[in-house]
Amino acid sequence: MRKFTCTFAILLLIASSCKQADNNPVKPPDAISTEVVTNPASASGTNSKKGVPEFKFEQETWDFGQITEGEKISFAYQFTNVGNAELVIRAANGSCGCTVPEFPKDPIPAGGKGIINVTFDSNGKTGMQHKTVTLISNTIPNTKVINVTGEVLPK
Repeated sequence: MRKFTCTFAILLLIASSCKQADNNPVKPPDAISTEVVTNPASASGTNSKKGVPEFKFEQETWDFGQITEGEKISFAYQFTNVGNAELVIRAANGSCGCTVPEFPKDPIPAGGKGIINVTFDSNGKTGMQHKTVTLISNTIPNTKVINVTGEVLPK
């Protein structure tokens, strides 16, 4: 009987400690609206891609050639929003601390142009280098990768 009472008490504690799932998840205050994003592949087979922005870069890979260790160099990646909605870049992340991107904070209108400035710091680097910058935006897909490549010669 004592075993039954202990087992029942443990089961009661476990059952009462479970929290019901919240059907109204909290949306972060800085979340990007998904109103302009639609699924380009629909069940009907038609393209439902209306109101979607799209990057078109003049150059997606920057080959800086050869530089000497310790040099800092920059490049401006120019792009056009060839979609039919405002393009909002949420973040730009370099693959390491040596690659620092700067991106426009304001929305780029359909047909508008923008620039992503990327600075590469070769301090402590030698040999062939390949770095990336990942852009997170309201496009489909929501990430775009641009590349930095070249050779760093020792001092």
